Amino acid sequence: MKFNQSNKQNQRISRISETTLVIGTDIAKHNHVARAFNYRGIELSRRCLFQNDENGLLNLLAWVESIKQEHGLTDVLLGVEPTGHYWFPLFHFLKQRGVEVVLVNPHHVRRSKELDDNSPTKNDIKDAKVVAKLVLDGRYTQPQLPEGVYADLRVLMNQRDRLCGDLNRVRGRIHNWLDRFFPEYRQVFKDGEGKASLITLQHFPLPQDVVGAGETTVMATWKKNGVQRAVGPKRAELLYRKAQKSIGLTEGATAARYELAMYLEQYAMLCRQIERLMEQVAALVEQIPGASHMMSIPCIGLVTVAGFLAEVGDLSGYEHSQQIVRHAGLSLRENSSGLHKGETTISKRGRCRLRALLYRAALTMVAKNPEFRALHLYFTTRRDNPLKKKQSMIALCIKLIRVLFELGRKQKKYDSSKVLGPHREAQLQAAA
Repeated sequence: MKFNQSNKQNQRISRISETTLVIGTDIAKHNHVARAFNYRGIELSRRCLFQNDENGLLNLLAWVESIKQEHGLTDVLLGVEPTGHYWFPLFHFLKQRGVEVVLVNPHHVRRSKELDDNSPTKNDIKDAKVVAKLVLDGRYTQPQLPEGVYADLRVLMNQRDRLCGDLNRVRGRIHNWLDRFFPEYRQVFKDGEGKASLITLQHFPLPQDVVGAGETTVMATWKKNGVQRAVGPKRAELLYRKAQKSIGLTEGATAARYELAMYLEQYAMLCRQIERLMEQVAALVEQIPGASHMMSIPCIGLVTVAGFLAEVGDLSGYEHSQQIVRHAGLSLRENSSGLHKGETTISKRGRCRLRALLYRAALTMVAKNPEFRALHLYFTTRRDNPLKKKQSMIALCIKLIRVLFELGRKQKKYDSSKVLGPHREAQLQAAA
């Protein structure tokens, strides 16, 4: 089945009838603006200004109800331009009270705001009208906010991204510290995050600390803290030699020790938090039907599947994998006019975290998964329309979406013989 976006828009236009009240809403942090129109685009009332609290939202509902009664309308469709995270409370409040809320694309609002007055002026009152007119044209989408386990999963995976970002920043600060005070350190410990390395930094942060303690004390400290393998007399001797000849800074040593101690404390805390968070993520993923089948793909693990489901939500809410492709911003964007045909790129209109997650997963798949490696080789070397390497990676991201979607929806294990299909198998054999 081929997904057809135009059919969806026709259905959205048909959703609006003579008895439908269309509300356009501009969302801000504290104060919102709403304007009401009938199915022909005629404004039915003065605008409504309301605050972002319970009283304000109740005033909005009372205003909507008064317009419905005055004009004999029975149905309400409220359009929102999603502004950051400020629209979430309004959406949940109205959803609980049976009001259908739809979203319009902020890019559409920005590009169509001059249609009525031929002016680039932008304000909340004008934007509310633009939102309503986009809804009347069927240019809206149904919000797919995660619920239940998917909502918990999205919160946790977003927090994981933040913690990993914090951890990378702490790593950078530790490297900066070493470059200033002990630049030879990474010649001794290639992996600065190994157990022996962290213990050394905790107990002997500066070169003069290593020289003052001596090789024997360093080795005894390693053993006392549970380091039994990988480091021994030779490593201790190398560390001592490098410390003796270090060109690191010697001024500000007391503050430098304190600075590194804080970084190491932050590093350990973030590692513990990420570990505990992933335990929660694993427990949630076990509750999702089809998740274990998605993890049956070689090179696809818990982080990838959890991140995919956190961004996409319940797979049963999608009719076709192409909807997820658009959701990720991986649909193609053509740039042509007349005889000119420009370069085709991806739209990037979608969830950037999902796009980044798929790209990282595709890189691993090309390196370690035979089917995806064969596809990448075929895409980049075929006789007709060979792709550049990054173009091939985008094609493989889309392929990965379709594989994950099918395995998750049908709850089937990964079967390498079915990934390529007979048609693609024939193409690969012909190209070989």
